[in-house]
Amino acid sequence: MRISLLSLAVLASLPLAAAPKLKVVTTTPDFAAIAQAVGGERVEVSSLAKPTEDAHFVDAKPSLLMKLNDADVLIEGGAELEIGWLPALLQGARNRRIAIGSPGRVLASEVIELLEAPTTLDRSRGDVHALGNPHYMTDPVNAVLVARRIVQVFCQLDSASGDVYQANLKQFSDALEARLAEWQKRLAPFKGQHVVAYHNSWPYFARRFGLQIDLFLEPKPGLPPTPTHLAEVMAKMKESGARVILVQPYLNRHTAESVARHRGAVVVDVADFPGGVKGSEGDYLKFMDQLVTAVAKALGEKGP
Repeated sequence: MRISLLSLAVLASLPLAAAPKLKVVTTTPDFAAIAQAVGGERVEVSSLAKPTEDAHFVDAKPSLLMKLNDADVLIEGGAELEIGWLPALLQGARNRRIAIGSPGRVLASEVIELLEAPTTLDRSRGDVHALGNPHYMTDPVNAVLVARRIVQVFCQLDSASGDVYQANLKQFSDALEARLAEWQKRLAPFKGQHVVAYHNSWPYFARRFGLQIDLFLEPKPGLPPTPTHLAEVMAKMKESGARVILVQPYLNRHTAESVARHRGAVVVDVADFPGGVKGSEGDYLKFMDQLVTAVAKALGEKGP
């Protein structure tokens, strides 16, 4: 059958079918925000954990299994952050595209210099992570490292869109670098000040911005506060002058408020992820803006 010149012209004028988007699943919303920033319109991104959830204890619901079944890319934090729930989901999903060693499996911790890795494993010290503290995304420099790793994977799986991913990465990195200078300036007046946290989630944030966040309401990581330990915390707060307590949405704010009343301190609602507290929705930069602003405001308030 002959094809007329008119038919060829009509076919040539038709728009080309768009390449399918990469389906990206992340374990937590911070990785989702970064994957969306560098992936742009070429990706569909969803997070397994909610912004207000503790990433250590995510409910492995069937709906999460469905997301993993369809995923082209899985981005996880690693360093045992998701060890309590992700392996079971992956075993049920049986998705070779995101199996260990596959191009679509991204272990973000591989590009991070992890802090607080124990020299010996001793479970009597509480929920200590063998590879180091996994809460590294509150250091914006680490966010750039993770973004670069994600782009490497996107370019490998979708080479035709490589220029788009690289351009998005540059835009994200440039914007973050500019904001980082602002965040450091905002917290510079409080360098060296002591801050209390409920859980040990903040060593990377503390290192980047020059704070001392080394006093915790938990007696050991993952263990609930006891009256004896809280009394010790309050005594140390008096010695160090600490008057700010950081609390995530999934922790017991009532306990923090009780300590704050005794020490004339202020409780600050903070989150591990974008959307965890009001004002942090949207993207990673907005999340860090809210976190830095909340901490700086609390540190700048005069005590009673």
